[in-house]
Amino acid sequence: MGTCVRTSRTETPPQTKPNRTHVDDRVFQNYVEYCRPNSADTVSCAPISEKGSNTLHTRAPTVSDNGNFNHEEDVDNLWKLMKDEARSDIDQEPILSNYYFSSILLHDSMESALANHLAMKLSNSSLPSGSLYDLFIGLLTENQDIMRAVKDDLMAVKERDPACISYVHCFLNFKGYLACQAHRVAHKLWLRGRKILALLIQNRVSEVFAVDIHPGAKIGSGILFDHATGVVIGETAVIGNNVSILHNVTLGGTGKVSGDRHPKIGDGVLIGAGTCVLGNVRIEDGAKIGAGSVVLKQVPARTTALGNPARLIGGKENPIKLDKLPSLTMDHTSHISEWSDYVI
Repeated sequence: MGTCVRTSRTETPPQTKPNRTHVDDRVFQNYVEYCRPNSADTVSCAPISEKGSNTLHTRAPTVSDNGNFNHEEDVDNLWKLMKDEARSDIDQEPILSNYYFSSILLHDSMESALANHLAMKLSNSSLPSGSLYDLFIGLLTENQDIMRAVKDDLMAVKERDPACISYVHCFLNFKGYLACQAHRVAHKLWLRGRKILALLIQNRVSEVFAVDIHPGAKIGSGILFDHATGVVIGETAVIGNNVSILHNVTLGGTGKVSGDRHPKIGDGVLIGAGTCVLGNVRIEDGAKIGAGSVVLKQVPARTTALGNPARLIGGKENPIKLDKLPSLTMDHTSHISEWSDYVI
């Protein structure tokens, strides 16, 4: 059976309720046509773009050197671009039509799509997806500060991670991104005193995504959790804007104190894989922590620290200063030659 997907821009997609595990068969048949192969099968289905190619003509969002985005143009443009990407993916892989339709094309806003996607991911037999959707859509719609951060994070991932092939790819598949957005909802609940529900969301995120972020932690915008498996962030931790964090990173306490006991991460910081930052210590703006380091003391701005225990490249008295934000360059290895002459 040959498959031909309708991609007309003028056709209104079939309407179903959000938060469905699948699209109704009758509705889906109106969206995807199945036709027997014949001589016409040598001609492709109607192209995604009006000009007869699969090229996406929507301008991609742009990022400046300091990691900030043009919200008035780029953020408003982002949802339209994601829907174009979804249509292009369907054109290439018709088997994904149902998935993209229910996850992206059915929805008239990013708020609705995100609420639905998180609800489906985090639900279980005793925590219905419908209840989670109602909770998420209410909070996302009411709090545009969350949505600004959601979009900043999405653009940050696409800009910094070469494995990210499109915005819709990140939105649907990158668990670090999804875990961060679920945390934003949980943090809002925590601030409103709904701590039991916030902790439940933390637990579900930990079970589903293997990312454990306490709902009390404060996280800025433009965040990249790359891979994200094994990330642990404590209750009183604070993360600034435009920060990049790799997998298996712990921002934890020392185990000896209570109260304000977790790290404070400045803007533009890069934290390499397998790093532990322990205690109420500050990693200043634009600093870089090498992979596998154990950090127990403050790291000055624009410096590189690595090792166990971590030490500053160039020494404590005259550390080498970085001229670019490491969270944006994602350069993990430039410190090696300055740290040691040892070569395997």
